[in-house]
Amino acid sequence: MKVIICGAGQVGWQIARHLSSERNDVTVVDNNPELILRATETLDVNGITGHASYPEVLDRAGARDADMIIAATHSDEVNMVTCQVAHSVFSIQRKIARLRSQAYLDSSYSDLYRRDHMPIDVKISPEREVAEAALQRIKSPSAFDTESFLDGRGHLLGIKIDENCPVVNTPLRQLTDLFSTLQAIVVGIRRDGTLFAPAPGDQIFVGDDCYVFAKTEDINRTMEIFGKETRRLERVVIIGGGNVGLFVAKALESQPERVRVKVIERDRKRAEVAADALERTIVLHGDGLSASLLDEANVASADVVLALTDDDKTNMLVSVRAKQMGAKMSICLTNDPTLTPLMGPLDIDAYLNPRATTVSSILRHIRHGKVRGVYSIGDAEAEMIEAQVLGTSPIAGERIRDIPFPEGVLVGGVMKDGQLIKPDGSTRIEENDILVLFCMSADVPEVERLLQVSIDFF
Repeated sequence: MKVIICGAGQVGWQIARHLSSERNDVTVVDNNPELILRATETLDVNGITGHASYPEVLDRAGARDADMIIAATHSDEVNMVTCQVAHSVFSIQRKIARLRSQAYLDSSYSDLYRRDHMPIDVKISPEREVAEAALQRIKSPSAFDTESFLDGRGHLLGIKIDENCPVVNTPLRQLTDLFSTLQAIVVGIRRDGTLFAPAPGDQIFVGDDCYVFAKTEDINRTMEIFGKETRRLERVVIIGGGNVGLFVAKALESQPERVRVKVIERDRKRAEVAADALERTIVLHGDGLSASLLDEANVASADVVLALTDDDKTNMLVSVRAKQMGAKMSICLTNDPTLTPLMGPLDIDAYLNPRATTVSSILRHIRHGKVRGVYSIGDAEAEMIEAQVLGTSPIAGERIRDIPFPEGVLVGGVMKDGQLIKPDGSTRIEENDILVLFCMSADVPEVERLLQVSIDFF
């Protein structure tokens, strides 16, 4: 498939990395020649320097026979105009745009994006995606990473293994014997910085980061088995009352179980906007790094502190201070992936990466059709793929043990006729079953071939 990616920043580069590794014809467009040079030197892509919204630039990028365009520049307006030009001048069938401003995403203006107006097929909002990710983290506060699959029936949980884990040094195959009714499978382990798909004989060690796919009803039991306490959230403090913080606060207000929420916002006008938009949430104006203001917000009794400002270092420092003051858990938003290794030493429990979240969302829409969901793990090291099995697939009718999945692939769950089951080697995969697969990035093309839902298929 021929894809044009407009914007060679972190999001554009990661998407180009994914698609080029799967043997797609990828061209990256950016007006910064240094970013184009980085993309062409590190990836198997073509590069065009110029403004993405200019017809002549898109023409040089091969827009006349492109199948898809992804507009992921830093400007909403450039992304919108790029999609308009792609549609009106070059008739590109699928157009994806990243839009940051909430003013463009108001549902009352949805007609704006009809094909006879501003023809954008998929709109990606980084702020909303990050807010949803934050809410996922809150639902499983003891997990450093979470994502839902199968319409909420299953969840991927990232669990840090410490001395309190009862199953340390236990071979994975024995977990099934010890907990026969538990619908949870360890699909990935990160050890000493390296992520891999474990074999049945592998053990879990203190310091490992384990990725576990669990049935939603078994999440609490899964967390307890891995040594994590489960608790109901009652008090949440949000640092940052911008779009992300406001979205999270509104969502918490709408939950049936009452959650006491406080928001700290440094900018007075933004704090006033948040106070007007929220009904039960207390909004405090001031610096989230101020110990006295954190004390006024009663951070010491907070179940979770969410640091969601637009400054990575502020978020990290607030998270550290909140934990020192007694908060049970801190979640930090960070755009810089090089800061991630500092989270553990600083005792920050979980982090949100807007770029990784946006990449996952775009991938979900790129691999659309029988692929229902994609979640990017780590620095694009692996993916969780949710896909429906076609009758023409070579795996249809086969038992899992007989399917030639690569070593870096594990089946986390199988949904048959609306019921999620825990798979084993004898599980037979049938047409219309829905699989959730952990795949190392290098193995994604082979998995898509086995599923016969690669991008080329469409």
